[in-house]
Amino acid sequence: MEEPPAPSSVLGATEEPGSSAEVMEEVTPCSVNYPLFQQEDKRGITYRIPALLYVPPAHTFLAFAEKRSTSKDEDALYLVLRRGLRTGHSVQWGPMKPLMEATLPGHRTMNPCPVWERKSGHVFLFFICVQDHVTERQQIDAGCSWSKLRDLTEEVIGPEVKHWATFAVGPGHGTQLQSGRLIIPAYAYYIPPWFCFRLPCNTKAHSLMFYSDDMGTTWHHGSLIRSMVTVECQVAEVIGKAGPPVLYCSARTPNRCRAEALSTNHGECFQTLCLSQQLSEPPHGCQGSVVSFQPLKSPCRCQDLSGRDVHSIEQSRLLDSPLRLQEEAGMPSKLWLLFSHPTNKKRRLDLGIYLNQTPLEESCWSHPWVLYHGPCGYSDLAVVEEEGLFGCLFECGTKLECEQIAFHLFTDQELLGHRQGDCVSPAGS
Repeated sequence: MEEPPAPSSVLGATEEPGSSAEVMEEVTPCSVNYPLFQQEDKRGITYRIPALLYVPPAHTFLAFAEKRSTSKDEDALYLVLRRGLRTGHSVQWGPMKPLMEATLPGHRTMNPCPVWERKSGHVFLFFICVQDHVTERQQIDAGCSWSKLRDLTEEVIGPEVKHWATFAVGPGHGTQLQSGRLIIPAYAYYIPPWFCFRLPCNTKAHSLMFYSDDMGTTWHHGSLIRSMVTVECQVAEVIGKAGPPVLYCSARTPNRCRAEALSTNHGECFQTLCLSQQLSEPPHGCQGSVVSFQPLKSPCRCQDLSGRDVHSIEQSRLLDSPLRLQEEAGMPSKLWLLFSHPTNKKRRLDLGIYLNQTPLEESCWSHPWVLYHGPCGYSDLAVVEEEGLFGCLFECGTKLECEQIAFHLFTDQELLGHRQGDCVSPAGS
């Protein structure tokens, strides 16, 4: 969302097997950006806030968006879904379907945030119903039918909600860690305990995580990331050559740079945030997406333009020393990161894909591969790991970013082919 909603709620749905006898439209890696949701009128029906999820057993992409009566946040109506069946390196998209199961009377449904639970095969779709609820729906297969919605506001937040002026989940995908924990990124506008009696009160936004350790049966929330103002965020699990898995967080800020933080306890709390000088934000910031993946091929060490190892120039401030010393300096990690976000520092223009081969080191993001030239906005990434495939669902247009939500399928070879040199330090940029 562009602006924080009024206090909101969490919902969950379960999907049952359904008919796939529908007209399909095919997308391949060589295809141009394919519009999945198209604005119907410049002053009327608009689709915003993409979320993308890949369900491996069904070989299916689930593409979610908000349907709005105009492009404004306050005119959100309900969520819509398109299902994409993957065959090899092509995806065939079915028609758009409204998710009326994900609604509450008198509320706007916003911020889709799906996550797949690999053991049960369920997909949990989190979203907010603006006024006063966070809700979740759960599905059994690949988006054909859904369970009744479940309001999680009281369970997840409890009495602490009185200190949150408003909150939201996502938008974009959640993730499941190797431990089995499900993670839903979120943010809240926190009311200080000393609450000012004069209005407006000085609330500040902080990112945090909702999580479940029992396959989505019960949910809890982690600590607010308090060291600076952060809003919409996404997380991905990363693993170095040594040491335990670490949860990486990339968050939107008003500070003209993305905020980055790492958690060593699966998202319950994060170490001190750092601003990434390589990942710029336009004025007021913009949502971005991050995923981790296991590379099929391992290239060379991370270097700046002078050819020196980045690690020899600047060690990571993201990790405390004991954990950092367990990592092999400058060597590519077992899991890499991919990040999508507008690349222009002045406006939401030119959607870029950034690669990080050593996520536990600072300043190791590649120059962006510009996937779309022109106005762009929110985006979401998904990985088909066994095929070396990636999907990106993003807002774009010729004049305005809200004209359509497009899908782009690309391979790991395309990604590496567009990489403009290995990790470039700020000094070398």
